Amino acid sequence: MGIISVILAAAAAWVFGAVWYGMIGTRWMDAQGLTDQTIDRSNPLPYIGSFLCCLVVAGMTRHVLAMSGIDGVGKAAVTGLGLGLFIAAPWIATNVLFGQKSRSLIWMDGVYPAGGMTLMGFVLGIFH
Repeated sequence: MGIISVILAAAAAWVFGAVWYGMIGTRWMDAQGLTDQTIDRSNPLPYIGSFLCCLVVAGMTRHVLAMSGIDGVGKAAVTGLGLGLFIAAPWIATNVLFGQKSRSLIWMDGVYPAGGMTLMGFVLGIFH
């Protein structure tokens, strides 16, 4: 059941990312300096790579939950939120600041790991 829960948790976060960036896509592209002419939506590599990264994060999140003795949907979701908000998002902020990108990317890109990892924790908590 472990691998199934990791795959489902990864899928939940990946779909969340698709919805999130679908909602803020134009603003995100502007902040990144991208246009419809400079972005290749037909290239599958970012989508495949993104899902593989979600699998890695979901696997590690499952490990963290198990090693910490965290059980239950609520505790697992809160742990996921904490990991996304207080571990992943600060790294994103650091990259944005040093990359001299628009600071609006901090919140745009920071919501993804916070929300995605909350969902990962929720899904993993269901199967624990």
